[in-house]
Amino acid sequence: MNADSIIITRDLVKTYANASAPALRGISLALAPGEFVAVMGPSGCGKSTLLHLLGGLDRATSGEIHLQGRRIDSLSEAKLAVLRRRQIGFVFQFFNLMGNLSVADNIELPALLAGLSPAEARRRRESLLEELGLTDKAGVVPSQLSGGQQQRVALARALINRPAILLADEPTGNLDSTSTQEVLALLRRYHQAGQTMLLVTHDARVASVADRVIYLKDGQIRTEARLETAHDSHAVLSQMFALEA
Repeated sequence: MNADSIIITRDLVKTYANASAPALRGISLALAPGEFVAVMGPSGCGKSTLLHLLGGLDRATSGEIHLQGRRIDSLSEAKLAVLRRRQIGFVFQFFNLMGNLSVADNIELPALLAGLSPAEARRRRESLLEELGLTDKAGVVPSQLSGGQQQRVALARALINRPAILLADEPTGNLDSTSTQEVLALLRRYHQAGQTMLLVTHDARVASVADRVIYLKDGQIRTEARLETAHDSHAVLSQMFALEA
């Protein structure tokens, strides 16, 4: 594994209390700067568990996680909270927006919590609102938006602190096909601008835009492949789906 990797895991294991088997069994992986990795596999294979461990939302039973050369799995809760705010962006299936705050405030709040000045937080917010086509929605609350618009707000909120890595858990799982294509186009745009991403998905359309696909089964990496062309995407993803049989 390259020491310049944005994130590295070594022999990552997660066992939940009263579980009959570990959720993750010795996961070792690395993401290069600017790489877009999709994680696939059947329900219960450990995809979301892996994402939660990488993002510091849960603790591993054993193993190591390094973010930009710094080991993070052994940090205190207070230091981990600061790291999450400043270096990790999260996008979830159900948006997780604050319903009593406006779109603008939902986007700006993480920047203020991370210690940015109000002026800089506002400048970044306005830039993201414009980039994502949400300027005219700045003053409304999330319930007044479509699902696709809410996910764009969630993406802006995740990006405002310019994270080292963006972690997305089924970001299109609650969207219709049109909104899914819109969100995929935005993810591609930010990836092309250099954003490192790891995305968990069941959807082959979503996985097909990644640089590399990792397939998990029973808490282990069963196979992985790079996607260089559309033909690669079709062949590799068909092969991975065959593993579920």
